Amino acid sequence: MIASTNGQTDQVLVEDKSLVKIITLNRPKQLNALSAAMVSRLLEIFLACAQDSSVKLIILKGKGRAFCAGADVAEIVRHINEGYWKLGANFSRIELTMNYLMATYSKPQVSILNGIVMGGGAGASIHGRFRIATENTLFAMPETALGLFPDVGASYFLSRLPGFFGEYVGLTGARLDGAEMLACGLATHFVQSERLSMLEEALVKADSSDPSVISSIISDFSTIPNLKKNSAYHRLDIINKCFSRRTVEEIIKSVEREACDRTGDWILFTINSLQKASPMSLKISLRSIREGRLEGIGKCFFREFRMLSHAMRGDICKDFVEGCRAILLDKDKNPKWEPAKIESISDEMVDRYFTKIDDDDEWEDLKLTVRSNLPAYAIAKL
Repeated sequence: MIASTNGQTDQVLVEDKSLVKIITLNRPKQLNALSAAMVSRLLEIFLACAQDSSVKLIILKGKGRAFCAGADVAEIVRHINEGYWKLGANFSRIELTMNYLMATYSKPQVSILNGIVMGGGAGASIHGRFRIATENTLFAMPETALGLFPDVGASYFLSRLPGFFGEYVGLTGARLDGAEMLACGLATHFVQSERLSMLEEALVKADSSDPSVISSIISDFSTIPNLKKNSAYHRLDIINKCFSRRTVEEIIKSVEREACDRTGDWILFTINSLQKASPMSLKISLRSIREGRLEGIGKCFFREFRMLSHAMRGDICKDFVEGCRAILLDKDKNPKWEPAKIESISDEMVDRYFTKIDDDDEWEDLKLTVRSNLPAYAIAKL
């Protein structure tokens, strides 16, 4: 049986196969970018499945060449430009609530990342128990180039990558393929795309919610891919040396020193990405990931929502709207950041992103419900 979203034309498809719920993101022309309707529908589906004893496993995938390229940012920016920043922030409220539900879910979630996975697409998958990459997978958290910062719980999962690889990925927006996702732990398995349909059939046939059984089935279809010669993961020693620095300024200086001693596309990409990104975004992204190292998943979502609220309100800096204009809407690729230089950003400006909006009596922080009977792997995140 296949159903779709209410009020939207088939943006989320739901199929019941035995005791498995198969959910397909279905906006292929928009690379399955998450609309407000999609996020609300996904939350509704996951809440319903949590209470449905007949559902043992959830499989989440995307139609076309993307799993999910992130949130529908154009929709959010339009609301902000029309004076309704709270609509965009409330989209994030629902999205982060959905992400938290996935992160603490009592039933296994298998996310099939056969294509582009960016921003909100990572939030809808990385928090689940099983993440399957393929030869078509392309992962990135490109927020700093848009005047934002990695959210959707990224301060939790990026901060837990080996060494300081998470800081590198989060600050530069570096793109990772499926092999790199597996190597750093963002993916749990790597399966060739031609075997995915057979894998789905095997998972349906297994009729099990036992994570060890599901893991064993996926492993039967999995391979261990070789990292490309030019993979950034081969540079982990240099990345750790540079991105372990305390401040953004020190990170940039460290990368520039490395560039004096070596050449190559990787070091040039890193320098170029840091130079083009919003200075404010770099500052708050680094602090967010560093704080995430010491926090459970719930606290990360709580903090990120405060940061998102300030970014959309534009009360400290308006780089989010400007970055989206330059990169996604007008596409002139020439954002005018304000402040334009890192040296112009005070600690007080950064601190404000991490505080509650207290001059609006109607605005509330994110509220997350800690559910009972959580599996051990979910409890470990709290």
